[in-house]
Amino acid sequence: MSTEAHSPLSQFEVHTLVPIQIGSVDASFTNAAVFMVAAAASVLLFLSLGMAKRAMVPGRWQSLVELSYEFIANLVRDNVGKEGRRFFPFVFALFMFILFCNAIALVPYTFTVTSHIIVTFAFAAVVFVLVTLVGLFKHGLHFFSLFLPKGVPIALAPLLVPIEIISYLARPVSLALRLFANLTAGHTMLKVFGGFVVMLGLAGVAPLLVIVVLYGLETLIAFLQAYVFTILTCIYLNDALHLH
Repeated sequence: MSTEAHSPLSQFEVHTLVPIQIGSVDASFTNAAVFMVAAAASVLLFLSLGMAKRAMVPGRWQSLVELSYEFIANLVRDNVGKEGRRFFPFVFALFMFILFCNAIALVPYTFTVTSHIIVTFAFAAVVFVLVTLVGLFKHGLHFFSLFLPKGVPIALAPLLVPIEIISYLARPVSLALRLFANLTAGHTMLKVFGGFVVMLGLAGVAPLLVIVVLYGLETLIAFLQAYVFTILTCIYLNDALHLH
């Protein structure tokens, strides 16, 4: 067996399953696409099962769905305000999709979609474009006052405006890197300690205990990183709507 197969990073390799070439564009269906479809299907199944009966006294599935709905609704209300209601479907879909991508990756022999920065950057780019368009449509050119905080002397504008612009443009990069780095690092550590268990045999009890702890931590991170991505999206929407 090749050494590449034992590499902790081999789990993140993208493999073509169905080659599709459209002109010069490679639109092949890959293992990454399979698990993105699986995540989307899982979200739809979760919501469908939870809301199938719509009982006055909710069962377990319905309670979970309602809890998810209320959690994101409160998040949007607290961080964006009443104007954020129209963005709830987007924020809810974003949170659920990232959460299920992260959760599915915890199942052995699956693929970690959010371990690829191109995927996390795509999420972040959509948020960045949406926030910018919302700000421009609502405030017009006044939106650019976001780059000069209130009460700041005009003399400091040449210094502060470039800093604020760079900070604004760095938002999608920081969003993408945070999600990508946490998921990649965590799953790499699980792979490394898993290799120790196999190599040490009976003496691998200590690494096995570490894996159990790491797995619990990764479960928490799967939720936490979806939450952080979502709450930052809400904060950016609030800035665009209210120019705070």
